[in-house]
Amino acid sequence: MDTIIPEKVYFRIGEVSKILDVEPYVIRYWETEFKTVKPVRTKTAQRLYRKKDVQELLNIRNLLYFQRFTIDGAKKQLFKMRSNNEPKKGDEEEEKLILIKRELQQIRKIIS
Repeated sequence: MDTIIPEKVYFRIGEVSKILDVEPYVIRYWETEFKTVKPVRTKTAQRLYRKKDVQELLNIRNLLYFQRFTIDGAKKQLFKMRSNNEPKKGDEEEEKLILIKRELQQIRKIIS
């Protein structure tokens, strides 16, 4: 699972295929099944994958090939992984309110 992704902005499907060690048609199939992989298209309709797309494809490959998930199981697992990594909306709002309160208290001290 220690696959090294080169420092590039965009990757062609052949490069991604070599990084993942799967055939290009597999990547195209995963692209249709997993909506989180959205390559940019050139004027000639060629796919260009960003680093985040390649990382997502590595996660998908790991779930399907090494952890032996089904497609549906991998989708659920990716959703779980994403929801665990993202901070909850209420937590962010609470932190902002605490910061605003502190700043208002400092302003009050300055005025007094």
